[in-house]
Amino acid sequence: MSVQKQERRDFIGMAFGAVAAVGGAFALVGMKKSWDPLPSVKAAGFTTVDLSPMQPGEFRQVEWRKKPIFILKKDDSMKANPSRDIVVGDGNYIVTIGLCTHLGCIPSWSPSDKLFKCACHGGEFNSDGMNVFGPPPRPLDIPPFKIDGTKLVLGEEGPEYKKLVATV
Repeated sequence: MSVQKQERRDFIGMAFGAVAAVGGAFALVGMKKSWDPLPSVKAAGFTTVDLSPMQPGEFRQVEWRKKPIFILKKDDSMKANPSRDIVVGDGNYIVTIGLCTHLGCIPSWSPSDKLFKCACHGGEFNSDGMNVFGPPPRPLDIPPFKIDGTKLVLGEEGPEYKKLVATV
């Protein structure tokens, strides 16, 4: 075989290798981008609620990741519970995922009884979210949150959340 054919064969092999390497790099970049969540998905993971306008005894329901979130600002008749209360400013708040821990129904807040009542099987939770009657096996769950001034940021684990989870 002549030297010229050998050089030509080497050149074709190196050119093919370079094209394959560039194609592989583009494929890896494309794979990486497909693994990363979209910005809209990342943004949907957080919900911010301003707690400053809430009055004592006021109940509010918001949605976070398609789940109901119960926020209750305790009044003077509701006992403080350091293992479940969130203190923001001068008020104590309860923040829970509004799904019954028995079968996942959505309880309703009864202000006259100061209870969350689940109509499905008669489960009841007190103003701390603790199960007090019926089949629910545990208290209402606490969603991950962070306190930012007077705002509650759902979906982010702040020091207040970590402290509550450590006491439960």
